[in-house]
Amino acid sequence: MTRGRHAALGFVVALAVLAADQVSKWWVLDVLGLARRAPLVLLPVLDLRMVQNRGITFGLLNGPETIGPLLLALVAIAVVFGLGVWLWRADRAVIAAAVGAIAGGATGNIVDRLRLGFVVDFIQAHAFGWSWYVFNLADAAIVCGVAALLIDGLLAGRRSGERPAGGWGARGERERR
Repeated sequence: MTRGRHAALGFVVALAVLAADQVSKWWVLDVLGLARRAPLVLLPVLDLRMVQNRGITFGLLNGPETIGPLLLALVAIAVVFGLGVWLWRADRAVIAAAVGAIAGGATGNIVDRLRLGFVVDFIQAHAFGWSWYVFNLADAAIVCGVAALLIDGLLAGRRSGERPAGGWGARGERERR
């Protein structure tokens, strides 16, 4: 198989995620003015709430003594470079699309860190007194890309005709050894 065969797909997905992420952040900041207003209730389970995330994923390390945005951006750039290598080596379209989604999301957050000094998070899902972290479209793309890679990895044995690990047969019955 020729290397890079699926790279164009991954690159297009990365660009689409990056564009959607940056346009959504522009809209939230400059059109909606969410940084200057109270949270906006969209649905009983969904709000738009401005958060300046100076930490890492899901606001971790988001305290007054966090690592500088430039250092976090440099680490993220190294990760995106590694994802680019993985993308070039992707042997199936699903892998290329998933890696592209992760790279596009990571790049969107890098742009925020370098331009603003923080990542713009604004989507808050909540229900029954429980609230998830405030996130953005880049974070959602990263999570979806990782989920696609995990599902693909779990289904890899079925594609190749191998039996799943643990000795379970095709119908979920335990094999005798």
